[in-house]
Amino acid sequence: MNAEAGEVVRISFAELVELLSAIFARHGAPAHLAATLAANCAMAERDGAHSHGVFRIPFYVSTLRSGYVDVHAVPVVEQFSPSLIRVDARNGFAQVALAAAAESAVAKARAGGICLVAIRASHHLGALWIDTEAFARQGLVAIAFVNGISRVAPFGGHMPFFGTNPMSFAAPRQGTDPIVFDQASSAMAFGDVKLAQIEGREVPPGTGVDRDHRPTTDPAAILDGGALLPFGGYKGSSISMMVELMAGALTGGAFSFEVDRSAFPGAQTSKSGQCLIIIDPSKVAAGDYASRVEALIEGLKAAGQERLPGERRYANRREAERHGIPLARKILAELHSLRDAAA
Repeated sequence: MNAEAGEVVRISFAELVELLSAIFARHGAPAHLAATLAANCAMAERDGAHSHGVFRIPFYVSTLRSGYVDVHAVPVVEQFSPSLIRVDARNGFAQVALAAAAESAVAKARAGGICLVAIRASHHLGALWIDTEAFARQGLVAIAFVNGISRVAPFGGHMPFFGTNPMSFAAPRQGTDPIVFDQASSAMAFGDVKLAQIEGREVPPGTGVDRDHRPTTDPAAILDGGALLPFGGYKGSSISMMVELMAGALTGGAFSFEVDRSAFPGAQTSKSGQCLIIIDPSKVAAGDYASRVEALIEGLKAAGQERLPGERRYANRREAERHGIPLARKILAELHSLRDAAA
């Protein structure tokens, strides 16, 4: 699902959230979970992150139908120390687990300068920048790591081992939108490869290999028994390993290669882990953090960088707030069908 093909219509953010909530509820999600997942997907679509927007809805629905995720899971939040929160998501969605810990995490960061949130046994299929941006808008620095399903070969390897293993960083700015990036450790995010397959596009050289370990630009060949490659060769592979150790080992979650969905046909998510580090710069920085951020930005612009991380999403967001979120009429019809389908 994406907004590229066919006649495009526009829908408000509130309308999209309502529609997606109804879809999730129709397929087994209780009201609070349906609302959380719907808002997450709608934010991604609003901001132009199509590979994490309505494109993901069939994946969520398939997972809900499979029984792989416990939709009624109540996360167990353990206030382990003044700077550490451990959360057992109980085989539920990471967004719900993070929401249960977020208020305490902010309070701990403000009190002691830093808080680590270690979430295990959680499913995360959304955009990671949504998690970090929320903290940055409260004046905090946030770093997040998530591992997932084996799709990426390690450097020098030829079979899937790592997840796409994204990491996100967000830093506040004075009086304007935070700096936020969210990037996979793979050469391309899985969702973008899947979109390329659906749309009949090739992917750039270096994205992946086929089942015979040969480099390919055919997304179908990568997805059918092949593997994605880490970005930047051994450098991206090392970062992917770090994400496994932060989001898997450190949290008590599973490594990507340990995730097994075979007993749940149709499951599209992974039961792994998420790690977040939240910092209050006012407690850490020796000087004026906000002015140092602006000094860096001015230097970047002087060096020729025209767009900061996150600015394209903010531009899309403002456009959507003025004129509505663009969706292909065909995609909107498919969403209505999912809402009206038998549970």
